[in-house]
Amino acid sequence: MEDIARYALNYALSHGANYAEVRLQRDNGSAALLKNGNPEVSSLIKNYGIGIRVLAHGSMGFASTNILDRENVSECILEAISMAKSVSGRLRKNIDFSSNAVSNEKWNVTTKVDVNSIGFDEKFELLLDIEKATISSCNDFKMPNRLFIIESEETEKIFLNSEGSFVQSSVPRVSFTYILTAYKAGKGTAQRFNQKGETKGWEVTNEWNLINFVADETRILGKILKQAVAPPKDDRLDILLGSEVVGIICHESCGHPFEADRIIGREAAEAGESFISPEMLGQKIGSDVVTVVDDPTLPNSYGFYLYDDEGVKARRRDLIKNGFINTFLHNRETAIEFEVETNGSSRSEAYNKEPIIRMANTYMDPGDYKLNELLEGISYGIFMKNFMEWNIDDKRFNQRYVGLEAYEIIKGELKKLIRNPILEITTPALYSSVDAVGKDLSFNAAICGKGDPQQGVPVWTGGPSIRVRKMRLGGLP
Repeated sequence: MEDIARYALNYALSHGANYAEVRLQRDNGSAALLKNGNPEVSSLIKNYGIGIRVLAHGSMGFASTNILDRENVSECILEAISMAKSVSGRLRKNIDFSSNAVSNEKWNVTTKVDVNSIGFDEKFELLLDIEKATISSCNDFKMPNRLFIIESEETEKIFLNSEGSFVQSSVPRVSFTYILTAYKAGKGTAQRFNQKGETKGWEVTNEWNLINFVADETRILGKILKQAVAPPKDDRLDILLGSEVVGIICHESCGHPFEADRIIGREAAEAGESFISPEMLGQKIGSDVVTVVDDPTLPNSYGFYLYDDEGVKARRRDLIKNGFINTFLHNRETAIEFEVETNGSSRSEAYNKEPIIRMANTYMDPGDYKLNELLEGISYGIFMKNFMEWNIDDKRFNQRYVGLEAYEIIKGELKKLIRNPILEITTPALYSSVDAVGKDLSFNAAICGKGDPQQGVPVWTGGPSIRVRKMRLGGLP
């Protein structure tokens, strides 16, 4: 692998590239899917190839191939250079990359149980045990739709560029996704979608205790159907948002609009725009207790990496710091335009996808409050522990969250379940209304989609519970 990568690099430089980078990637894994108790189409994941990106003639080109002989790799490189040349002179200004320290490291994530040592039989055995526990947890309600997916994968990469960087890595990941739809006559339906994921070996499935976990989720859906009542009609009240809700808020209304390619408009036709402009750096957007972080270096996190796909060392990025817009997510292309250093935010889904700016693990930094202390500060309000659905506009400014497991709060105590409370608010108004942040930091896994062709990369979303004051609450009958 390393020999063909070095050949590709030298060939690109000798045929007109001013800068070249080569990324060899192999993905190896499998996924098992169980739908309503029946094994569905499962998949073996086997991708292997080389992606080559060049700067030439003042522009950038990218090409890839999965046929790794010198002839095909040479053709791939010429295609990338030709792509760059074809748009040369049509750009407002030449594309360039920011300077970056040379990286030279081999790293990998160690495991107790190799993710590729687990066959389909063992995967389906676990899913069937989860299915049995789910069905047995349905007392006087039904669960007509049940979907369980478990996936394990190992990604190996070699990255090198014409500046002298060389990074080799091996990263295993395991994920478990479930969708549950509960039904009770006269009460309608309640649906739960969620995902667990970590950068670990297969041993993590025991740590998750999935059988009991999904059984608990099932019982909660039943309670919501049987006990939840319509939201209160109060015009303004305090809301306690649980970690899961805080995580999706941070990902969607901070992470995405803080991606520098969105800010300069490159993503407008691909994945959306941003209400943020470069001039807003340093402006106040939230209360003093709000710090939103994106950090790929969190051990075992689903979005974990030590070097990004431009060979840049990963680091913590404080996007919002004590209420102020602090930094954006950058790759080397946007960093030079903003006259800053890249902060290692370039990721690619596979060898045949261009690396673009992506989040890793986006969350709100924990504060000083215990959960009961957050509750004690609320005379009357709602605790929205998790969500059933969410929506956000193209610029990530107006957003809407529909609660799933939610409770009425009276004098600091949790009371009856509330059905489908809705929070609709703008991004600055939400962050500015936070007056207290909890200690109870936790995370959920997700696959974040972006780009054209779209790329899905593993991420964590998370945070602690937070208290927001004087919110207008909506709700469904």
